[in-house]
Amino acid sequence: MSELTLNAIRLGLLVLLWAFVFSVAGALRADLYGTRVVSRTSRPGESRRSGSRRRRGPTHLTVVAGSMRGTSVPLSEGGLLIGRNPECSLVLSDDFASGRHLRILPGEDGAWYAEDLGSTNGTYVDNQRILRPTRLGPGSQVRIGQTVLELQR
Repeated sequence: MSELTLNAIRLGLLVLLWAFVFSVAGALRADLYGTRVVSRTSRPGESRRSGSRRRRGPTHLTVVAGSMRGTSVPLSEGGLLIGRNPECSLVLSDDFASGRHLRILPGEDGAWYAEDLGSTNGTYVDNQRILRPTRLGPGSQVRIGQTVLELQR
């Protein structure tokens, strides 16, 4: 083999190696930081009356079991994002939680709904795994790994 061919093969392998390194770094970055979430404080066309209807129901999400026991987050009209990413409203320190694991949103009927965001280990509401947005009532328990959350007034 000529020296030119050997150098071309070496250069090609070097380019492939760096492409692999950058793809691994990109995957790690996406897993650690996720995507940017922009939350809105109110939705267009939403009346104040529907907001007062929600205030009679649960107003806080509280961690009742797990390493963050006692932590409480107020429920807001924009909903809550829960997971390990720093951008989340409630940042979990649970190894079984995904970066963006769960979203809790207000429904048009005044109730709150839990939506699993394609997590690896799943989300459980009252010991049932959820696959679509599920209605939460006062006292409903949501389990993410070893962390248990509860809607409270």
